[in-house]
Amino acid sequence: MSITNATTIDEALAALAVNPKARVIQGGTDLMVEVNFNRTTIDSVVSLRRVAELRRWHVDDDAHTLRIGAGVPYAEMERPPLCDHAPALAEAARTVGSPQIRAAGSLGGNLGTCSPAGDGLPVLSALDAVVHLRSQSASRDVSVHDFMVGVKRNVRRADELIVAVTVPLVTGFQGYAKVGTRNAMVISAASACLVHDAVAGTVRLALGAVAPTVVRARGAEAWLASQTSLVGTPMVSEALAREFGARAAAECSPIDDHRSTAEYRRHAISVLAQRLLLRAATGSATALRGIRQ
Repeated sequence: MSITNATTIDEALAALAVNPKARVIQGGTDLMVEVNFNRTTIDSVVSLRRVAELRRWHVDDDAHTLRIGAGVPYAEMERPPLCDHAPALAEAARTVGSPQIRAAGSLGGNLGTCSPAGDGLPVLSALDAVVHLRSQSASRDVSVHDFMVGVKRNVRRADELIVAVTVPLVTGFQGYAKVGTRNAMVISAASACLVHDAVAGTVRLALGAVAPTVVRARGAEAWLASQTSLVGTPMVSEALAREFGARAAAECSPIDDHRSTAEYRRHAISVLAQRLLLRAATGSATALRGIRQ
């Protein structure tokens, strides 16, 4: 097996240009599982672990955006100062595997694998993130909604790298929650991220692990906006939150598998959406109580 240990993005892109079939690896938390279970084989690898540029992030105060390098580990996202700029991403990061996994895993890997159960993906969807791709000949920016096209499928070309994502800096509540078969180190059976932009007066809700790719509950979002003002702190009753949750659940298309049933996943989404909206209305930063199967 041939291995290229790139130290710059240009070196990695040059290696991909020579061998587009090479597998790109950042932390290896997804790919190596597939290898260990004999679900895939690798002939050549381009390792990004030593590419320092991919492990940087910065805030653009003029554009009110946060750019996160594709190799920034979850362990950095879950603690200050990065967690202060994207609280939902920090909440998602804290649910990812073990400390060892969080030290290696990254948004670039989540996007590259594009599993609907990826913890970072509902957050990127709810934040309307932009994915930055680069090849030797060009760069392009793709909305996260266009980037994810199916189960473990995305629009990245073989000669491209995911180099970063950009999300807006939002004034208002944002939160993430998921459920699974146990309380820790678990792949999502269902997950949700809600972002309330108190200035623009919008609520965005994204759902994970309940469809072939991450789902934006746009119908539920539009219905909520028609029921109450979302500028500032929204006025949300228990009944309104329950209906919002029910409408969100109706927008997903879950399946039965070894982690859960479709019926339970719909129930979980209904409850998670309801609770996240109530948290937004109260400004609560406390963790959701778990839903157990």
